[in-house]
Amino acid sequence: MKKKKTPSAPLLGLQSPCSLAQRKPELLIPEQHVIQLCRGLRSSSFESERGRELETSSLYKRRRRARALKLNKRARQRAATPSEELNHSWFDIFRSTMETEKRTQKSAEQTVTRDLSEQIKEVTKESHVRAENTELMLSFQRGQVTLPQYKLLLCSLYEIYRALEEEMDRNSNHPAVAPIYFPAELARIKSIEKDLEYFYGPDWREKIVVPVATQRYSHRLRQIGKENPEFLVAHAYTRYLGDLSGGQVLGRIAQKSMGLKSGEGLSFFAFPGVSSPNLFKQLYRSRMNSVELTAEERNGVLEEAVRAFEFNIQVFDGLQKMLSVAGNQQRQSSTDSKAVHGKTLQILGTFSPMLRMVLGLFVALAAVVGLYAL
Repeated sequence: MKKKKTPSAPLLGLQSPCSLAQRKPELLIPEQHVIQLCRGLRSSSFESERGRELETSSLYKRRRRARALKLNKRARQRAATPSEELNHSWFDIFRSTMETEKRTQKSAEQTVTRDLSEQIKEVTKESHVRAENTELMLSFQRGQVTLPQYKLLLCSLYEIYRALEEEMDRNSNHPAVAPIYFPAELARIKSIEKDLEYFYGPDWREKIVVPVATQRYSHRLRQIGKENPEFLVAHAYTRYLGDLSGGQVLGRIAQKSMGLKSGEGLSFFAFPGVSSPNLFKQLYRSRMNSVELTAEERNGVLEEAVRAFEFNIQVFDGLQKMLSVAGNQQRQSSTDSKAVHGKTLQILGTFSPMLRMVLGLFVALAAVVGLYAL
């Protein structure tokens, strides 16, 4: 009794190449072509122009290869036109493989530690935008900064940089601080003192006024200098590279807005020790990225970077409030002065008839006394 022939499985793409090679070798032609097609698509997505071109030329290539073999008509037809399930099975396998690779790559990127400078840039992106949109910074960007604004800003910068640089000096040998310690190139305190003396005179220290937010910022810098010196990395990066990046532009804006000549009062924006800001920033980031931190310390630095931006935003808002209060007081004083002047004139106008009568009496009395003397 002859054994019934078992029909071949409909999904040829799911059969092993060895099985196909033994039973129907001509079917390896479309199978191999689909594999090569998938390999070609690895470098271009299915939606791309290249992907569509590969799919379009698929049928032509299969037929050309089938004609090159010595096959009968039916075998040639099957080799040139494989089942739809074959294509779908291989493309499904390809898609699944690519998705798995993407997930693995994404997971690896999240696992591998990125550069600290890039992480700080990422976590402070939103805070950076908010800082740029404070009223004080918008005045700089619009070229409308006033002398009172700039003078008050210098006062706050003096207190902030004095705290930062004193703590950087004190912790200059700390493993996290030493790589980014560039006092000759970046120190700002001497430049700010020079500007304050230009605007306020020799006794400028007695005239400094800062908002409460500036005092809080300075206190925080001194606190971490004693307790967590590695957090100084976040504040130094935020302040120094921020001032170095926008210093020249903001300096020109301030000079033009306030009508200052020959850079007097603008020493804060000048970095004579840095010949190329871009190259120096690359060096600084490289040094900062080389700092060895534990996972806990790194997270603490990132949180401190966000806090540094928040402190700066609070300082800018505090300075603007001080300017608003001073402006309101000045306007109120001017209004009161005008009111007092008006009342004085009104009083004089009210008593003018009486004054004329008194003068008349004095004249009459003088005449009587004169007659009596005669």
